[in-house]
Amino acid sequence: MNSALSAFDLARIQFAFTVSFHIVFPALSIGLASFIAVLEWRWLKTRKAYYKDLCLFWSKIFAVAFGMGVVSGVVMSYQFGTNWSGFSSFAGPVTGPLLMYEVMTAFFLEAGFLGIMLFGWQRVSPRAHFGATLMVAIGTLISTFWILASNSWMQTPQGFEVVNGRVVPLDWFKIVFNPSFPYRLAHMALAAFIVAALVVSAVGAWHLLRGRRDPAVKKMFSMALWLLLILTPIQAFVGDQHGLNTREYQPAKIAAIEGLWETEKGGTALNLFGIPDMQAETTRYAVSIPHLGSLILTHSWDGEIRGLKEFPPQDRPNSTVVFWSFRIMAGLGVLMIVMSVAAWVLRRRGRLFESKWFQRVAVAMGPTGFITLLAGWVTTEAGRQPWVVYGVMRTSQAVSPLTTQQVGISLMTFVVVYFLVFGTGVYYMLKLMRAGPALPGHTPHEAPPRSPNETARRPLSAADHMIDAA
Repeated sequence: MNSALSAFDLARIQFAFTVSFHIVFPALSIGLASFIAVLEWRWLKTRKAYYKDLCLFWSKIFAVAFGMGVVSGVVMSYQFGTNWSGFSSFAGPVTGPLLMYEVMTAFFLEAGFLGIMLFGWQRVSPRAHFGATLMVAIGTLISTFWILASNSWMQTPQGFEVVNGRVVPLDWFKIVFNPSFPYRLAHMALAAFIVAALVVSAVGAWHLLRGRRDPAVKKMFSMALWLLLILTPIQAFVGDQHGLNTREYQPAKIAAIEGLWETEKGGTALNLFGIPDMQAETTRYAVSIPHLGSLILTHSWDGEIRGLKEFPPQDRPNSTVVFWSFRIMAGLGVLMIVMSVAAWVLRRRGRLFESKWFQRVAVAMGPTGFITLLAGWVTTEAGRQPWVVYGVMRTSQAVSPLTTQQVGISLMTFVVVYFLVFGTGVYYMLKLMRAGPALPGHTPHEAPPRSPNETARRPLSAADHMIDAA
């Protein structure tokens, strides 16, 4: 353990580590829940068997992702009390109710209908089962709403006052619908659908490369690529609007993202690449395009963007981190748009299911949704620093009075346990994906008939008839 790291540094690393593990699973489950609901709706409408096969296949993967998301979320939330008690004491009157609303409205809805969705195929009517699936999908979106409301309030806080060192809510409408909330909610929801679409398209491409040409594999591959073609350009537009909002409410974050130190008059250049140096207050080896920064961030030729030197050194985000995390996110986003357009061209030419080079690209692009998601969250959260509640409470004021040894031991424990537990879960999901949906004519979800001479594993399961009520 590096002795130069303080308890504060380790607490930040620990939270970043746990939230990075947590966010990927809910993002996948949010996208898959809606995808499964669409598949089941299509099955009810057309009665084509491959839609139900896809429902059963992706429901297994959804269940694993959902379970790991719940477990990692519980662990993460406990850190508000263990490592960040200063934040809990200060902002708890706002963040506490918002998280409680998420549990009461979303998690209870998901948990209440998840069992029917996973195990109710032979126990309830098809319409009732579809209703349960729809409730689970809606629950994941409601959960997104409340979590993003809480996070957005920390980014652009309003609707409160500070009394005796604690936040006192004054207007819950302003707290929830704070200035950055609509952009963050749309950006995150679209990201979740894109993450799921990339995974689905990668699995479909994998099985196409292995020679499968059955309707289930073709359909999930095609549906995922249609979704990417629609959503990736929309996500670029939402990201642009989010950037305009960030420039208005968090100008230091924008300056750090752009590696911009001086306020340029008459038009701001865009640094495509470079290495921001926080000590020297410059971006080394910068490759810039004149006026492009103004066009993107102000939608004008000569728009002015404030440089980092206009902010006190103690109020500046780490430009070296967010400069590159943003470019990873944006660069992969451009590749997703290119991929979806290429799929459209191949579809028009009737080569979508036969083009092996494109299928290999789709497999390689499968994990990029998660990478882009994590890069975006690094940009958002690291760019907010040094504030935990922007402009109101510094992150250094939020940490608990713990020793370096205490936080270091818990961090090492988390690293070991997370890689064991979640590594096993990811391995199982990949194993399910490798197996693929049921082949035509196979119904693995139904138990095969039991031989009369076979001994049951559970005594009551050997019964052939229901016990009549007295």
